[in-house]
Amino acid sequence: MGVEIKDSSVSDAEFEDMKRFVLDYLSASVENEDDGGRMRWYPWHSAEYRFNHILNVVDLASHIAKREGADVDVVRVAALFHDISKLEAEQEVHAEEGARVAREFLTTHGDYPESFTEQVCQVVSDHSYQGDLMDISLETRCLIEADILDKIGANGTALMLLRMGYEARTHMDAAEMVERVFERGRDASQRLVTDTAESLAYQRLKRVKWFREWLEEEVPEMDHTENFDI
Repeated sequence: MGVEIKDSSVSDAEFEDMKRFVLDYLSASVENEDDGGRMRWYPWHSAEYRFNHILNVVDLASHIAKREGADVDVVRVAALFHDISKLEAEQEVHAEEGARVAREFLTTHGDYPESFTEQVCQVVSDHSYQGDLMDISLETRCLIEADILDKIGANGTALMLLRMGYEARTHMDAAEMVERVFERGRDASQRLVTDTAESLAYQRLKRVKWFREWLEEEVPEMDHTENFDI
């Protein structure tokens, strides 16, 4: 009888196990810090925020992968591990550290083909790439685009408004801060190359633009600026 080779697809149960591992790893990264965690006083640097960001990226990256014909299993697993080392490693090396953790997990918690593990780890390692997205694999492209998209739109706006409270700003600064979200999102979206990601970015930027306009309508004393285009 021949040895059965496990298909590279990841079951829902396996993916749930991976999710629990990632959350536990992030939580341990914070708890192990003597000073309470690197920048823990900013909520978006907490284990809870980082895990939520990861899940957002998983959903976005999986959606892009399905529409663009990428390997969805590789993309969603890489997305799940892409920021696992974000709270314990420096920004410059968190991608490589994330790939290391992903490799250790995949080689000890399942019977995944070596080619699948290698591809996942390569995508995780490359997700901080800052060059032209046409020069990298489609799977890595999907992950990077999803990572960019999670910072654009209503989610990015909510985080910026939350930051205002930590900086002791008043609500009268809200329009300025929302405009900053829009401008940064518009600049970041210039890197997107897939039709799916570009469409999502347009929808998200439009929501930020509307929110800024609603603020100006409801708060007469708020500073007005010229209309900004998507």
